[in-house]
Amino acid sequence: MTTTDANDPVRKVLVLNGPNLGRLGKRQPEIYGHTTYADLVGLCEQWGRDLGLDVEVRQTNHEGVLLDWLNQAADDATPVVLNAAAWTHYSLAVYDACAQLTAPLVELHISNPRERPEEFRHTSYVTPHAQHEVVGQGVDGYRQALEHLAGTASD
Repeated sequence: MTTTDANDPVRKVLVLNGPNLGRLGKRQPEIYGHTTYADLVGLCEQWGRDLGLDVEVRQTNHEGVLLDWLNQAADDATPVVLNAAAWTHYSLAVYDACAQLTAPLVELHISNPRERPEEFRHTSYVTPHAQHEVVGQGVDGYRQALEHLAGTASD
């Protein structure tokens, strides 16, 4: 496990989640698991502390809010873990917002969209801008994404 020296500055990372992810643990647990969204937030914050990252986890069902967060991340050069959920597959606005990010972007999906039966899930408008992808690892994928950023987000 990677940790930082006590003298190193703590690096901020945004973990951004799109529509319906606030329903984790309730929505299709056979696909997304039984971990609740509140549990996910706590896990991400703890994993971040363990890695020397200041992790802020956010979720929205409103696309414009996600775009504002991505725009601010671009302005602040903040690394992002992004689970854009359904917007992954059709939002050109999310594509454009991801294109302007200057710090690393990790695309994350709890399931593996390419293995899902719905054809529309096989397209991602986030992937072209992502430095790294984590798919199909369940909630543990968030830990893997943060570990990736901990190894790449240093100045």
